[in-house]
Amino acid sequence: MSFYRVARVLVTAFYRLLFRPEVIGAHHVPKQGGVILCSNHISNWDPPMIGFPLSRRVHFMAKAELFRIPGLNVLIRTLGAFPVKRGGVSKESIKYSIELLKQGNVIGIFPEGSRRNAGGMGKKGAALLALKSGATVIPVSIVGEYKPFRRMTLIYGEPVDLSEFDSGNGDLEGATEKIMETIRQLPNRYGVKQT
Repeated sequence: MSFYRVARVLVTAFYRLLFRPEVIGAHHVPKQGGVILCSNHISNWDPPMIGFPLSRRVHFMAKAELFRIPGLNVLIRTLGAFPVKRGGVSKESIKYSIELLKQGNVIGIFPEGSRRNAGGMGKKGAALLALKSGATVIPVSIVGEYKPFRRMTLIYGEPVDLSEFDSGNGDLEGATEKIMETIRQLPNRYGVKQT
């Protein structure tokens, strides 16, 4: 068994025991092909939360500083993370992300950018990657608080149709707003009460 699979088993057990998440709509995530999981961002606990219920490996951008820490560098690379410089996503990170998606991988992105911007206007990176790579965009909503043994809910919605923005008009703001609005609507659409 690979290190990634061992780590995934441990993370899954930990999250299921501590946060008892109810998972809705995981079947919406395609079994193959490039996929971008676009989620709201409420905590540093979010990346494993949106990845553990899926059989597919999810790649995430992580602060470049984390890759300078001995031991942690190897761990997060093995789990699928790749570095991004503080202060903005570099051209190298964007290029690498597009390559991953075109190779049929899954990338997890938080369009809000940071927890401080929770519920705010989204950044354009997710829309840019989707339009450049042709990857499927799956909206994800994390509902609840990361408190021990308090149930949370994780919702994977149906793919976001961005075809209206794919005709060369390059309307990243419009595509981003559509992604963000879809994420915001998921709890109501699936009858999940927000805390």
